[in-house]
Amino acid sequence: MQENKDKSIEDLVDDAKGFLDARVEYTRLYIVEKASKIFADLVTSTAFIVCFILAFLFGSVTLALYVSDLLGSYAGGFGCVSLFYILLAIIVYLTKDKYIEKAIINVAIRKYFDKLADKEEDEKL
Repeated sequence: MQENKDKSIEDLVDDAKGFLDARVEYTRLYIVEKASKIFADLVTSTAFIVCFILAFLFGSVTLALYVSDLLGSYAGGFGCVSLFYILLAIIVYLTKDKYIEKAIINVAIRKYFDKLADKEEDEKL
């Protein structure tokens, strides 16, 4: 009887060690998965932002050259485009508290909960 108890205690200890090892491995893999998702999101977002900024800059130069051609003056064309961006900046500054910040917050919250729902869906599978 004592031998059975010793054996079952040893089995229990071995099972607990196996469970702990599996849990540590699961946690490590979970952290690696989350870090890789964050890194991938960061890389793709950065690439998108860089491409958007380049397109915006080249589009602005193209617009300025076109307006310069219409006005017959490079200074006038680039000045008109600059004034447009100054007006746009003033409008953004005046409306940022009421509209823009709320929209950005809502998008960020929606993106977070979409990713959370994806995680729960993955865990169900």
